Amino acid sequence: MHNDAVDPITLEVLRNRLEAIAQEMQDALVRSAYSNIIKEGHDCSAALFDSGGEVIAQATALPAQLGVLPTAVKRMVAIFEGKLSDGDVLAVNDPYDGGTHLPDICLIAPIVKDGAVAAYAACIAHHQDIGGKTPGSLPTDSTDIFQEGLRIPPIKLYDKGARNETAFAFIARNVRLPKITAGDLGAQLASLHVGRTRLASLLDEHGAQSFRAYMVELLDRAERVTRQFIAMIKPGEYSFEDYLDDDGIDRQTLVRIRATVSVKGSDLNIDFTGSSPQLNGPLNADRAALMSAVFFAVKSVTDPMGPTNGGSFRPIKLILPEASVVNPKAPAPVNARTHTMKRIVDTLLGAMVQAMPGRVPAAPCGSVRVAIFSGLDDSGEPYMCSDFSTGGTGGQPQRDGVDSLETDIANTMNMPAESLELNYPIRVVSYRLWEDSAGAGRQRGGFGVEREIEILRGQVTMTLREDRHRTQPWGLYGGRPAPLAIAEIKRGAGGYEKIPSKGVYRLTAGDRVRCRVSGGAGYGDPLERDSVNVREDVIDRKVSVEAARESYGVILRPDLAIDIAATDVQRAKLGEARGKISWTFDRGELGVQ
Repeated sequence: MHNDAVDPITLEVLRNRLEAIAQEMQDALVRSAYSNIIKEGHDCSAALFDSGGEVIAQATALPAQLGVLPTAVKRMVAIFEGKLSDGDVLAVNDPYDGGTHLPDICLIAPIVKDGAVAAYAACIAHHQDIGGKTPGSLPTDSTDIFQEGLRIPPIKLYDKGARNETAFAFIARNVRLPKITAGDLGAQLASLHVGRTRLASLLDEHGAQSFRAYMVELLDRAERVTRQFIAMIKPGEYSFEDYLDDDGIDRQTLVRIRATVSVKGSDLNIDFTGSSPQLNGPLNADRAALMSAVFFAVKSVTDPMGPTNGGSFRPIKLILPEASVVNPKAPAPVNARTHTMKRIVDTLLGAMVQAMPGRVPAAPCGSVRVAIFSGLDDSGEPYMCSDFSTGGTGGQPQRDGVDSLETDIANTMNMPAESLELNYPIRVVSYRLWEDSAGAGRQRGGFGVEREIEILRGQVTMTLREDRHRTQPWGLYGGRPAPLAIAEIKRGAGGYEKIPSKGVYRLTAGDRVRCRVSGGAGYGDPLERDSVNVREDVIDRKVSVEAARESYGVILRPDLAIDIAATDVQRAKLGEARGKISWTFDRGELGVQ
């Protein structure tokens, strides 16, 4: 029910001011960072919270962290409520005590007004290294969390403005790049300073009591709007499952993510029963990571353009099987849970296809390719850098997918070749769209990327994390799945050798790594795609002449003009051989359903 004491115009002004503060915090973090994973990749987020730990505004940043900061802040509220002062800064990264995977360190600062905590500013950043068995702290073969790095329980990093020198020394002693880590922690502190200063000014202007009333209404309003959208979805139970290549240890067994979404009135219940048991390898999804994936999927199909705050997610109820890939028990490893989050999103959206036909796009690439290179630079000092490659989004009901874009929960930025080559002994040999990497459809998927990197000097350790080497992004309503992703290593003068989607590799000068991340799947019958659009994709070297003929039925002459008569014959032939489209999903090697 609407609070009559709250002026709607003031509420909207406050909402926008809060979002602007969160965005300013985000910008301060990125601009102050030392490591390329933050300053170039933007693997970080900033947000504001009310006194109870509910998110009230979040920067436009990384959806993968939608559920992480709220989990961390609520945990801190539970531990430190009534024990906080102005100038305190809290820190945590332990996935079993309020954090997520270990490289992501959360810093939280209370904003005190009239002797009580009125709000919190918080930020999270992926640190280049946090210790553990491999440089970069993302070992693809870890079997428990102790191999993954330094666990930081909920602590005070600053107490009433006084720096906790013991904590800083402990962190510095356990990481491979202490100066970089200290610099990135400083960037997070700068972000908190911005948030704390701006929010304190806002509280001075409106008063803590009035501010609290407006925040209650802001959260309630977001809940009401979300419930209105859920109530428009066809009631029922909708199940779907999708798969990961492996868990990093057992290369032969696919990892199943299964979800049943129940829509009843304005309530949304999500049951993950049927998902794989807890994994030996590091693709288990901690609770904060799971919540991020769920929040993103629900937000996408309800009110994607509305405010993102804690009220938006109140209608969601979860059932998580114990000791499973989506609800692991300590000390299960979790460092590679990003891929599991992406597959959770794919699974939830696959279920919603059935509830909202014509509204949900085909599957995106389903992978975020991360390669971490580490070694010694020319001065003998250790270096470490992260490199990302993008895929494509799935075809949509009314338009093609987008080429070379981090999809769904991932929103990290392109790693410029110039930045990598300027700072590290590596060379980007090629970086281009991968021809024929999109699933064919009336609306085709977006194209993925081929990226090849050469080691110029010294010995290098590379940790590679990606997925969709064994299962394809699914097409919809006759749209074709995107091809399998491919990773290869070329050693010296030898040829290219395929490697698994996850692993740690030793490289030397002259070695090359080439990764092809698939595009998105297609939507609708490819034989209905405008032949002019197919021709344009061939001219742009996105689609080959052979794929135009075999996937779309479009025949091009040597000068790339469309042979209309031959195209009509070819499309009729392909349509007859395929038969009537009676399926919703096309999984490629896993079949249709």
